[in-house]
Amino acid sequence: MSKVVMVLGGGIGGVVAATRLRRLLPREHRVVLVEREADHLFQASLLWLMLGWRTPAQIRRPIAGLARHGIEVVRGSVERIDPARCTVTVSGKELTADYLVIALGAELAPESIPGLAQAGHNLYSLAGAQALSAARAKFQRGRIVLLVSAVPFKCPAAPYEAAMLLEDDCRRRGVRADVSVDVYTPEPGPMATAGPEVSKQMRQMVESKGIGYHPEHTATKVDVDKRLIHFASGATAGFDLLVYVPPHRAPQVVKDAGLIGPSGWVSVDRATLATNFPGVYAIGDITGIPLAIGKPLPKAGVFTNGQAQVVARNIAAEIRGERASARFTGQGACFVETGDGRAGYGNGNFYAEPAPQMRLRPPGRLLHLAKVLYEKYWLYRWF
Repeated sequence: MSKVVMVLGGGIGGVVAATRLRRLLPREHRVVLVEREADHLFQASLLWLMLGWRTPAQIRRPIAGLARHGIEVVRGSVERIDPARCTVTVSGKELTADYLVIALGAELAPESIPGLAQAGHNLYSLAGAQALSAARAKFQRGRIVLLVSAVPFKCPAAPYEAAMLLEDDCRRRGVRADVSVDVYTPEPGPMATAGPEVSKQMRQMVESKGIGYHPEHTATKVDVDKRLIHFASGATAGFDLLVYVPPHRAPQVVKDAGLIGPSGWVSVDRATLATNFPGVYAIGDITGIPLAIGKPLPKAGVFTNGQAQVVARNIAAEIRGERASARFTGQGACFVETGDGRAGYGNGNFYAEPAPQMRLRPPGRLLHLAKVLYEKYWLYRWF
């Protein structure tokens, strides 16, 4: 009997899951991808767009292009999810599936901190990165502040990469002597989940560039007129150019569906990504997966990709009447851009016990080239 697998979300997880399912399943089974936006955006390249090294057209692809692979693309907003019935309401129309893969990602909520959106540039949005590119090109003197406004946030290395790349940009433009760069974050250290040694290495990378690092600073509001950030401790920080990582939260439609666990994110089996509802899976930034150290698995594209592969293989196996044996093991890796045409590379196992086992390779030009090649591979491979 023909089955319908519905994937919600056209980010990394959704695209990989839908494409893999289509390749693994006979054509009598349908693979449906639901996405609100017209384009898939390769978000890792927003750092390069921020510097004027990329245009929007270079880092996005039409979601409709997935149709040529045999994927049914439905454009619209997910308004309701009924996991017990395996139904989804999209722009007023109810759709029914046999399997559901929820890959809606984390919702960005800059408005939850008063003044934040009005005062600064959102590093994690296309519009924010474009506006930042224009602002930094004209910035000649003053203080650049990169603010991590809340945890958790996706791509744990991104704010530190952004700080180092902006510092590099100031040197390239000959204004570094008149510009200071500082990072404020609620974290105890950069990429703390990766372990104390990696966190120490990351901090050394940042501070070696003359960038100020200010941990354990939780922003409560931003005074737009005075260009002043207020923190929960009572401290304040002034800025001339503010770049921020916005607060992240689970989408309301997922909360209304009863899928949220104690972490504030969707609870899943950490090996199979299955929820408590039969045939319903969740992958990527929308999930909350506890680690042995008591912290959650970081929200990162590399994990989303791996989880999508596992879920696609297991659903396809079950439909074919085979044993679903794929398991997500917590392995991950990421590049860390440091400026000067160099990048570091971290990799390891976050599911290791008693603590994640990670290694950070020092920055080099070949690693930067590898990141450039990966960007090209991604956009070619999936589109």
